[in-house]
Amino acid sequence: MWGCLAKVAVPPPKKVKIRPKTIDCIFIGYAHNSNAYRFLVYESNIPDIHKNTIMESRNASFFEDVFPCKSKEEPSSSKRMLESQDQNEEVEVEPRRSKRVRTEKSFGSDFLTFMLEGEPQTFKEAVNSTEGLMWKEAIKSEIDSILQNHTWELVDLPPGCKALSSKWIFKRKMKVDGSIDKYKARLVIKGYKQTEGLDYFDTYSPVTRINSIRMVLAIAALRNLEIHQMDVKTAFLNGDLDEEIYMEQPEGFSAPGQEKKVYDMLIVGSDDKMITSTKNMLNSRFDMKDMGLADVILGIKIKRTSDELILSQSHYVDKILGKFDKDNSGVARTPVDVTLHLSKNKGESVSQVEYSRVIGSLMYLMSCTRLDIAYAVSKLSRYTSNPGAKHWQGIIRVLKYLRFTRDYGLHYTRYPAVLEGYSDANWISNVKDSKSHSGYVFTLGGAAVSWKSSKQTVIARSTMESEFIALDKCGEEAEWLRHFLEDIPRWSKPVPLICIHCDSQSAIGRAQSNMYNGKSRHIRRRHNTIRQLLSTGVISVDYVKSKDNIADPLTKGLNRELVEKSSRGMGLKPIKE
Repeated sequence: MWGCLAKVAVPPPKKVKIRPKTIDCIFIGYAHNSNAYRFLVYESNIPDIHKNTIMESRNASFFEDVFPCKSKEEPSSSKRMLESQDQNEEVEVEPRRSKRVRTEKSFGSDFLTFMLEGEPQTFKEAVNSTEGLMWKEAIKSEIDSILQNHTWELVDLPPGCKALSSKWIFKRKMKVDGSIDKYKARLVIKGYKQTEGLDYFDTYSPVTRINSIRMVLAIAALRNLEIHQMDVKTAFLNGDLDEEIYMEQPEGFSAPGQEKKVYDMLIVGSDDKMITSTKNMLNSRFDMKDMGLADVILGIKIKRTSDELILSQSHYVDKILGKFDKDNSGVARTPVDVTLHLSKNKGESVSQVEYSRVIGSLMYLMSCTRLDIAYAVSKLSRYTSNPGAKHWQGIIRVLKYLRFTRDYGLHYTRYPAVLEGYSDANWISNVKDSKSHSGYVFTLGGAAVSWKSSKQTVIARSTMESEFIALDKCGEEAEWLRHFLEDIPRWSKPVPLICIHCDSQSAIGRAQSNMYNGKSRHIRRRHNTIRQLLSTGVISVDYVKSKDNIADPLTKGLNRELVEKSSRGMGLKPIKE
């Protein structure tokens, strides 16, 4: 419908892992020369895509009852979400030719306010805002950093060359308690105007896996190592370009300009002398800020005691509850209600955008420290496109459980100093598509360092096959973790094989057997992979009783006793103040 909200996928050349994958746009018609839609960009956090510009795309999701430019006051979307389960009113709409199922309004005036608030989008907005003095200081710091690195040189534009323009990006860096730590400004060049093969040949930006960070911290706890933190300013400015790039002078500056990024770095060492030496070496080459002992990394609290290291996100749990459970709906002792059976919603959507937000928040929490909600989040995220009342019941159950376990964290100790894994599967967990569910978890130093809970991509014909498919995914992660340990200087070499515990004796027997059964052609590749990992000494497979398999809650809902037992086995326990 003309004027409605559309979530348009970011074009592949402009996609960045840590940035949003969609842009808020307004549908305004159809492209003239292609089979695509035309949109007006309403709100964008992508540096190369600007507000109030036109873009064309076919990859978009439409919200046909949501009109961002509509001035009429509407009830709060959060209030409507809570009342939607009891709402049975019929709304008359004009006849239309579209057969698409109409979606309930998920946006209200509160959402529009949320969209309009945030960081400045332009240089003029920043310097003319109420925080103009702070933004000006951030801009000055950025320019000073650029000049120190000799990033550019002021020259006349050669004939036949085109100068690229630039853009200021403004961000507020927040503390754990939600207050503002500092104002950051970085200058970026509009690289999307470059021509591949002429102005550039390749682009690559490495991203650290959260599993790698947990592994390093677990090793630090095992070896009783000190952990310090530093900010690395203008990291990318220290590299050399293979091409000559010409850029216009940045807005608000009358001399040469450049771009900047800030990165956190963890330094782990056995004594202060070693750590100080490393800091001095880095300071001699880069513009660094010493943060002292590490206490927060990627929004995860790091707490050291005499005998353990604890990772927690209680502050983030508070933020989620404050945003999505303002009415304090009580507590629950398990994340999954085993009596609640979910299926696709064939009716009207219930607060779809709000549902997407809470799922995204829960996913980040789950991927960092709270693997106990992994199965619940994996299951509920399948219904993000069209959630119903029952799906919201599942969300509220997870929020209640988080309220009960707010102070839980991963506790890493000095024992056991061995990496081991647990694998499990739930055969045909989804009766609609006959797919099973896999889960695995690896522990080091008494707590989890890597985990996953996901629906299997192929149909398993038996419990054994579903367990074998899960074992294959677990073996794949074990191989990566082993390679990671081989790169750690303080880890003894050769790295011993990783024992994977499985509660299916038939799956273990199949893994250790050289016989091939033609009825299992669809898992033959997995069979060969597991056999190779076993024969090369990367992994071993051992039997464990189901009640002692700590990967069990990653594949199904359990009762309170088993949830608490598994959580302790994962190293997820309350934090003692």
